[in-house]
Amino acid sequence: MLDSLLLGLEVAVQPENLLAVLAGCVLGVVVGVLPGLGPITTISILLPFTFGMEPTTAIIMLAGIYAGVMYGGTVTSVLLKLPGEAASVVTAIDGYEMARKGRAGPALGISAIGSFIGATVALLALTIAAPALADLAVHLGPPEYAALAVLGLFLIAFLGAGSFPKALVAAAAGLFLATVGLDPVSGQTRFAAGNPQLLEGLDVVAIVLGLFGIGEVLFQLRKRHVDGETITRKVGRVTPSRKDLKDSSGAIARGSVIGTLVGLIPGGGGMVSSLVSYGVERKVAKKPEEFGHGAIQGVAGPETANNASSTSAFVPLLSLGIPFNVTISLLFSVLVINGVTPGPRLVDERPDLFWGVVASMYVGNIVLLLLSMPLVGLFIQILRVRTEVLAPFIIALSLVGVYTIDNNTWNMWIALLFGIIGYLMRVWGFPPGPLVLAFILGGLLETSMRQSLLMSGDGFLIFAQRPVSAALIAICLAMIVMSVVSAWRARTQAPRVENEVVEADA
Repeated sequence: MLDSLLLGLEVAVQPENLLAVLAGCVLGVVVGVLPGLGPITTISILLPFTFGMEPTTAIIMLAGIYAGVMYGGTVTSVLLKLPGEAASVVTAIDGYEMARKGRAGPALGISAIGSFIGATVALLALTIAAPALADLAVHLGPPEYAALAVLGLFLIAFLGAGSFPKALVAAAAGLFLATVGLDPVSGQTRFAAGNPQLLEGLDVVAIVLGLFGIGEVLFQLRKRHVDGETITRKVGRVTPSRKDLKDSSGAIARGSVIGTLVGLIPGGGGMVSSLVSYGVERKVAKKPEEFGHGAIQGVAGPETANNASSTSAFVPLLSLGIPFNVTISLLFSVLVINGVTPGPRLVDERPDLFWGVVASMYVGNIVLLLLSMPLVGLFIQILRVRTEVLAPFIIALSLVGVYTIDNNTWNMWIALLFGIIGYLMRVWGFPPGPLVLAFILGGLLETSMRQSLLMSGDGFLIFAQRPVSAALIAICLAMIVMSVVSAWRARTQAPRVENEVVEADA
């Protein structure tokens, strides 16, 4: 392992890769500070910058962007009570209250320190667990991969924000879109409507840039204003005091473990890890009444867990070849576009890429800490830029990026179409994340499913006959039952509440 890390370090310290780490972290923080533009939208917008790069350099840059935008979202959470991305919702509760009390600097400082520690712990887990998991994954067959893909889709829908049925509908739409084009087995044309452009299927980059680039910008313009008030543009001393560090040490330690474990679960993104961490901190706090009124533990724990989970999510991507959350699925698509197939054989076939990315994440973690502490005052000035000014630039950049894929205007029209679809999905409450993840996993799911049925003499019973796939399918069925029971209880309790209110008014 030490030899492998040294190999990765040789790759990471190459000038182009060091520049990619620095550029990724800076771009991530800068765009992440803008309200409403989370990691998915940010990576979607900046995806064209990676075209033409070596696969290793491209992933290193996107990993830096991912880490940077997670910290950038904290700035708006603390100063505006407006999360820059979903995982910072919990941080906004106590971070904003700290800013109102004149402690915006320590809130941002402890967030940077906690993020650094959490990401470092998760990187150690990535270094140890990913190769071991890759060795185990070699022994898994098509039924296990098919069941794992289904479980990932269900967990994304179940753990994500919003309605579980709507998330399932979005995932089903993504699976349908994945079937457009030529059948991988028979070669028959499917759902192409006689259009030769659709024979190769829809391009994932066009869909992603449409849904999360153009669609998100249109949705932000619909708001026309930001429901927040900047408390201060001068944060003062960012370095936390000794008392702040002492009060936060336990929260940071617990958040590191919670975030690392949650990131290994399909659908267990930053939002879930932040909520779990915040709940744990309130349970173990000596003064739980301080939470919601500026408790520094309420900032340190969730921010640490948030960044730890975003880092540990690389474990299943690099070792299994399966993205467990939407942001990681974008990185998956970049590897595929560059001719690299993530999975169990990546460690042996491309050790330079695997260990180069791991080592560069260690370097990027240090770079981000050095950038975020002294330059936070400069990053805050980005809040002056209005969404209305950025919107035309973002849309134009997205379309240019789509065109550069194969110099074809067809993908530009696809991006515009999915931009409108993404906007309508946001308006009607359908999360676009499950659609993208289902589209990316659709090929793996279909291939594994059909291979499983060819192996089986009893049809779909093969999934029940193999212990691992049977356990994964059982978890999916349990989630469906829980969702149905929850919806039934909510429907039956609603009339009771209304009757109680009517009786009270009478």
